Amino acid sequence: MLDNLTQRFGKVFKNIRSQGSLNEDNIKEALREVRLALLEADVALPVVKDFVNQIKERALGREIGKHLTAEQAFFGIVNEALTELMGKENSKLNLAATPPAVILMAGLQGAGKTTTAGKLARLIKEQDAKKKILLVSADIYRPAAIEQLRLLSEQVKVDFFPSDVSQNPVDIALAAQNYAKKHFYDVLIVDTAGRLAIDQEMMAEIAAIHAAVKPVETLFVIDAMLGQDAVNTAKAFDDTLALTGVVLTKMDGDSRGGAALSVRYVTGKPIKFIGVGEKVNGLEPFHPDRIASRILGMGDVMTLIEDVQKGIDEEAAVEMAKKLQKGKGFDLNDFREQIRQMRNMGGLENLLSKMPGELGQMSKHIPEGTAEKAMGHVEAIINSMTPKERANPALLKASRKKRIAAGAGTTVQEVNKMLKQFEQSQQMMKMFSGKGMAKLMKMAGGMKGIFPGR
Repeated sequence: MLDNLTQRFGKVFKNIRSQGSLNEDNIKEALREVRLALLEADVALPVVKDFVNQIKERALGREIGKHLTAEQAFFGIVNEALTELMGKENSKLNLAATPPAVILMAGLQGAGKTTTAGKLARLIKEQDAKKKILLVSADIYRPAAIEQLRLLSEQVKVDFFPSDVSQNPVDIALAAQNYAKKHFYDVLIVDTAGRLAIDQEMMAEIAAIHAAVKPVETLFVIDAMLGQDAVNTAKAFDDTLALTGVVLTKMDGDSRGGAALSVRYVTGKPIKFIGVGEKVNGLEPFHPDRIASRILGMGDVMTLIEDVQKGIDEEAAVEMAKKLQKGKGFDLNDFREQIRQMRNMGGLENLLSKMPGELGQMSKHIPEGTAEKAMGHVEAIINSMTPKERANPALLKASRKKRIAAGAGTTVQEVNKMLKQFEQSQQMMKMFSGKGMAKLMKMAGGMKGIFPGR
């Protein structure tokens, strides 16, 4: 995400590092590099001009504290300006309406509206399990669009209102809204049709749906990889629909970042969410300060902590701790549970991408999907074992390994590789037993307060 911009800003800070102080000359040189970095990232020209002017004013008019280097001072100024450019703080969904609160999804074809509708339903439910959510598709043009949303609703465990290509889109949306009212739904998410380009017919249709159901949220879903074109499209939609927010999809595939930095400035509408990956858990609330931190190579520690908190099964973690304290060994059942929890957190690639510094850079060198695939293979091998074998790995001799490899559709060499990984984890987990656990708890106690309120 935003890799090119991160690299360019890294060079700017490196050049400033060699300077003893901030002065007009080195600020001018730094700003020239910042301007080039933003233009290369496909940021809209008016945004670039305003952003550079803001940094210049702040850099020349601010005294550097005694304990700050020139690099630290300039970093702080750029970080502050970037955060403000993208909206200062997260803009939450406004669902404070007489139920059902209607969310209308708008955008061009291929932006990921339907997938985002399913992801959004999952996210709302995750934040409040009591909310009753209904999904409906008013897309009668794209083949299988209705079926795609139906399958997504099953996947995220929310209800689906059936529709048909022979129906009128406005009638579909109204029927779903009436059904939601009668059956006491809290939220209705309406997926609409997209086109390959903006046209009057499409605008008239979505405007009619908007007028009919009167949504509390009208979210424009755009492909971040379109860069400045995406921002211009958002502006055109806003002129027709009065958008309440933007969702940037495919952020993991965009190495430039122009849309993320331009859309708020150009449209005046907040970015509410970003989509990463195809999985249903790949939708994140947009926090300008965290994205600024990622752009500047500092990672996204707060989102990382939230991912870990969501992924960890606290009951399972407590049980494992009790087991280890009693001196019982770490077996393959525990190893499998660790892998499952890692996957619940979004996988290794996702976690690494939010790490600061060199750790964050490591994620760029892992081919997409390879870590997830490797974890899937390990889980398949463990699932091919008997309960007795999982509880007692010492039983795994040559004949058993051959049977397990066949059951998992892999080779004995892969089984041996997995067992070696398990042994490494087992050695590490020994630290948690007996005196090792006591030492670890003491260390943890000393780390309290690093992340206030967490």
